[in-house]
Amino acid sequence: MKVVILCGGQGTRLREHTEHLPKPLVDIGGRPILWHIMRSFAHHGHTEFVLCLGYKGWKIKEWFLDYDARVHDVTIELGTNRPTLHREPETVGWKVTLVDTGDAAMTGARIARVAEHLDGERFMVTYGDGVSDVDIEQLLAFHQASGKQATVTGVHPPARFGELMIDGDEVRAFSEKPQVTDSWINGGFFVFERSVLDRLSTDDDCVLEREPLESLARDGELGAYRHEGFWQCMDTYRDWKALNERWLAGDAPWAEAWRRPRPQRIAQWEAA
Repeated sequence: MKVVILCGGQGTRLREHTEHLPKPLVDIGGRPILWHIMRSFAHHGHTEFVLCLGYKGWKIKEWFLDYDARVHDVTIELGTNRPTLHREPETVGWKVTLVDTGDAAMTGARIARVAEHLDGERFMVTYGDGVSDVDIEQLLAFHQASGKQATVTGVHPPARFGELMIDGDEVRAFSEKPQVTDSWINGGFFVFERSVLDRLSTDDDCVLEREPLESLARDGELGAYRHEGFWQCMDTYRDWKALNERWLAGDAPWAEAWRRPRPQRIAQWEAA
């Protein structure tokens, strides 16, 4: 089953990094957040990706064209300049299709423009700026059992500000990063039947989250998979900093199932 990743946004709220990079290439622990997302899907056996490129998309193409040299250890025999790559077996066999879907296209238009690369009856879609420990196999099983055309993963939004529990003039409890547990938001991680493509348009202004999903909901064809675990998007510098701090501390729930221990010297270098 192919995984479509939306990689075309400009990331204006993360301008510290996206002035020179597309948002999916902004790093967590020395690897782009896009790589973390793909690694999570690959852990569940889904290794065919279609990337919808837009803003500075050529940089994402460059990153993958130079992938082996960027991420693998290399031994070079001097005098011959013959390199030997020490490949990570976890990434061997990934198939990545990179499609320029335009700088101005909205999310629905981007998916419609990669339809020719989706040769199955079912595919997954996610955003290129969020990580989660969602169980992909459970998500797929839920979707199949529902019999609906589409499934969206619902997550609890993390609060942006510290929460005070006040009794009179006294603070009884303080939580710096509470999670809003009584509401749900779109966390991405969609599963779509091919019929969903009929609700999309290649027009730039086709927004997946507007008429396509709204019409699916009206028709009773949009299921909600509730994810109670970790989810975090990388919208701002604060988000980026928090995700990197968790990675360096060894507290990265989205990577718990597949992350390999890394040498301390590398962690120190990445922190610098």
